[in-house]
Amino acid sequence: MNIKSIHNVYFVGIGGIGMSALARYFKHIGKNVAGYDKTETNITSNLQTLGITICFDETLKSIPESHKNSENILVVYTPAIPNTHEQLQYFVANNFVVKKRAEVLGLITQNTFCFAVAGTHGKTTTSAILGHLLKVCNANMTAFLGGITENYHSNLIVNGSEISVVEADEFDRSFLELSPNVACITSTDADHLDIYGQADELEKSFKAFANRLVDTSKLFVAKGVALSGITYGVNTNTDYVVQNIKIDKGSYVFDIKTPKEIIEKVVFHLPGNHNLSNALVAFAMAYDYGFNTQDLIKGLASFKGVERRFTYQIKTEKLIFIDDYAHHPTEINAVHQAVREMYPNQKIMAIFQPHLFSRTQDFADDFAKSLSQFDVVRLLDIYPARELPITGVTASWLLQKIETSDKKLITKNQIVSEIKEANATVILTIGAGDIGAEVKKIKKELTSKV
Repeated sequence: MNIKSIHNVYFVGIGGIGMSALARYFKHIGKNVAGYDKTETNITSNLQTLGITICFDETLKSIPESHKNSENILVVYTPAIPNTHEQLQYFVANNFVVKKRAEVLGLITQNTFCFAVAGTHGKTTTSAILGHLLKVCNANMTAFLGGITENYHSNLIVNGSEISVVEADEFDRSFLELSPNVACITSTDADHLDIYGQADELEKSFKAFANRLVDTSKLFVAKGVALSGITYGVNTNTDYVVQNIKIDKGSYVFDIKTPKEIIEKVVFHLPGNHNLSNALVAFAMAYDYGFNTQDLIKGLASFKGVERRFTYQIKTEKLIFIDDYAHHPTEINAVHQAVREMYPNQKIMAIFQPHLFSRTQDFADDFAKSLSQFDVVRLLDIYPARELPITGVTASWLLQKIETSDKKLITKNQIVSEIKEANATVILTIGAGDIGAEVKKIKKELTSKV
């Protein structure tokens, strides 16, 4: 399929973070873009300001006339859309060119030099750092991201088309549509067991991804990942190492040991060892390619972060309010490590919304252990996303397993009152569901306390 011959592109699920990046890209290269999504969000509003037509009704009459003719049109859909969706059924039945998001990403990047970031944790932050580093280096590149970067207020960074930076998503084995030139795997912790069934099937999928590299020697793997490649880690015996770490005014200052040299006094502002690891592999991939070292150092120092990845909402002497997308026990542990390191001896409150019944069931004991590290825990009901309930798997069931004495199941309407009553100095909202939509309201209500 030749993308150049396509004039119209229609997205079924255009508001998804990965889908919206593709929508922005096609609009940027001059295509007539439209789409459907279930609900209006900040993402859909921003796409509309770009001139993209979006409907929120799945009936056929909502499809623009320009996108009802099967000639010169590409239909892109996300696996989150059910097969019963009226518009999707229409496109399939009438022989439109219909492709998954991952397939389209593979088509776009196949004629580029592709950097791919894989792993069950850290993909979005790592790819956003890498995209920013290459932009600072003025590389001829486009980055497709799974989050909104604070530097560009977008999930698409465009500075040319010779190089691409992509998240290689293991969900639904999407990353097997890519053929990257350079890749990294940040972690292979068990996740998406609703898709894979067993952890070893997920690991096999990562091995299959590694074998898709154009040059398999250009695979970067985190310490602990059971695949051969160029290794990296924080204070580890690896090919690339972050070492001599100090904290100065809430930021990290450290050295990077490469196979060639030691680069001293590198500055990076995102808290947590997991973010140091993300920064290191982004740096290593760009450094190995041959980009200017001083530009890369400037890029690390100027990276502001990704929305909902340890994002400060309030940061004063009296109150800290941080929002984070963490939805796996390992990610919650990483958030806890970061916040304890930055704010030792302070009372920390975590408000967590579990994401997916299957994930809650699969990792219940690990979730309980990770959440028990906080001084105050408040749980929201499980966000179902694409799933139906599982008998016995509830937030109340998870709450019973948590050992923190100050714990409670609450509704979204109770969040602010519970925060005020807890009198904690550090507040965290955590989860991948719609808890993120509550952040603005929480911030507004808490501002009076600051």
